[in-house]
Amino acid sequence: MATYDQLTAWAGLGHVTRAGRDVVAAWRIPDFMKAQLVEVGIPVAPRLIERVVIQSEADPVLLTPRGPLYRLTEQMDPFEPAERSLFGVEPETGTVYMVMPDGEAWFVNSGVDVWLNVLHRYGSCIASSEFLGEPDGPEEYLSEEEEEQALAELNRLTEELKEVDPAAFTGYEGFLWPGLLDRWLY
Repeated sequence: MATYDQLTAWAGLGHVTRAGRDVVAAWRIPDFMKAQLVEVGIPVAPRLIERVVIQSEADPVLLTPRGPLYRLTEQMDPFEPAERSLFGVEPETGTVYMVMPDGEAWFVNSGVDVWLNVLHRYGSCIASSEFLGEPDGPEEYLSEEEEEQALAELNRLTEELKEVDPAAFTGYEGFLWPGLLDRWLY
């Protein structure tokens, strides 16, 4: 399981936000998931999470067709950079969803604890990669060899994330990770 120190090692100090114990105390998610939000925290993650914005209300505030979710973050939509999306957690189950700009909820991970572990593996891979970071500008393109190396890194990352949470890869439409990793180079 990911720790606060592991997250700050790649995200940097000041880029991992821990929830206040009093903030999540009334949330209706499993206690061990509340503890993860308080003790481990949520990292800012490349191409995924721009800001951690943990709601302070006791009742879920993100309205989706699945039902209301507790808000965890805000980020640019990985599929439409001009749009904003949010990560939220489902009451009772603790399942994490990405709420798209139209309100649709995409399955992300089967629980907060798993989500934080997947974010750690994703973030540390991106942070250490020579080829998967943000490009410096529109003129920067990967050579064929670099693209092959980047694809190999993405394939390794995909397999690693599948091991952590197989449920996150049981579909494509309405699932975050397969779509995000598949579209990385496009």
